[in-house]
Amino acid sequence: MSAKIIDGKAIAARIKENAAKDAAEVARAIGRKPCLAVVIVGEDPASRVYVNNKKKACEACGITSLEYALPEQTSQEELLALIDRLDRDDAVDGVLCQLPLPAHISEEKVIEAISPDKDVDGFHPVNVGKMVTGGEGFLPCTPAGLIEMLKYEGIETAGKRCVVIGRSNIVGKPAALLMLRENATVTVCHSRTNGLKEIVREADIVIAAVGRPKFVTADMLKPGAVVLDVGINRLPDRTLCGDVDFAAASETVSAITPVPGGVGPMTVAMLMKNTVEAARRRARASL
Repeated sequence: MSAKIIDGKAIAARIKENAAKDAAEVARAIGRKPCLAVVIVGEDPASRVYVNNKKKACEACGITSLEYALPEQTSQEELLALIDRLDRDDAVDGVLCQLPLPAHISEEKVIEAISPDKDVDGFHPVNVGKMVTGGEGFLPCTPAGLIEMLKYEGIETAGKRCVVIGRSNIVGKPAALLMLRENATVTVCHSRTNGLKEIVREADIVIAAVGRPKFVTADMLKPGAVVLDVGINRLPDRTLCGDVDFAAASETVSAITPVPGGVGPMTVAMLMKNTVEAARRRARASL
């Protein structure tokens, strides 16, 4: 069996098209484009790539993009002061601080400093709480993108067994919560899980977010399963690969995301969707 390759680029393009239409509608209502402020501290190469991708997406979607590039030695107090200024700026709808931050800055304090109404990354404890309870908050972009992919492909989640490999606050935990909201039966596995292979093999849907190249092998997967590979790993020859052995898994599963071109593009697309929604909610609140 040869798996269907889930084209994240195509799905992300559709989401960005819709975001652009919504952005134009919001702009007509509020007299300006929705606005996203991105803060980056230091010169991490991967972070720079991500920020550049976000700027390009903003331009394509009719969203104003503001970048604040701060030097590595920026103090926590200086960063928090900038975030406070952006929080209070009525012309800014979304605020995002690119992670990771330098070791001397507390990521937790920075995340908590961003107003929940402008937290388009969906990391603030208030938005996390709303995700747990089903309230109206902002969902973290990568996990929300996974759900959009499944819906776009018409893959049934209700009653299905889903295994999430990885328990990070950014992907693993929220992905498990969102799959629960979609009526899947969810198991979260991690590096200390006993009998991992046997547990994964029972899954109808596997979300791999463990950060280890080709960690999930074909013999771990149930024939006909759906695999969403969140991992982005660089091999010694500089090529990219996911957390799943893509070539071997493709012979067993029914559908799988590639790396690159799978989950990655969805993250930025969902950020655009969140930013437009932030502008819409703030406009509605001011009426």
